[in-house]
Amino acid sequence: MAQPEPIDALDRKLLRALQRDSAEPISDLAERCGLSRSACSRRIARLAEAGVIERSVALLSQSKLGLGLTVFIAIKTNQHNAAWSSQFQCVVEQLPGILEVHRLGGDIDYLVKAVVPDMPGYDALYQQLIKADLFDVSASFVMETMKHTTELPL
Repeated sequence: MAQPEPIDALDRKLLRALQRDSAEPISDLAERCGLSRSACSRRIARLAEAGVIERSVALLSQSKLGLGLTVFIAIKTNQHNAAWSSQFQCVVEQLPGILEVHRLGGDIDYLVKAVVPDMPGYDALYQQLIKADLFDVSASFVMETMKHTTELPL
């Protein structure tokens, strides 16, 4: 397997800027990073081709879209097999309020992050989620978000 091309300090500076605002004009990015427009474009293309930049997205306002409740759902299962795992994955992939699903080591098997409008919205999500034949489900509701970022430390 080929070694990935190393990321230098200029790449990191460019990546930090892109994480903050990927819609920033290339001319502004280039100037901030001390590059020509074409050199900046080539670096971005190389980083995207290498998979360092997976995609560019718009981050939306959860509250302005009426999704005021964030919930973390801890799930335990007593079925540790491929068939159940596949069924669970199908269920969570079909639920639009679910943002993240992580399989964990330890006491909890899966941790799910979801956004819903309110408690009735959570109950509707819960009713769909339990179709996956879960053993134990507990939820924690976010009262205050103290830090939220999509920026990876570079």
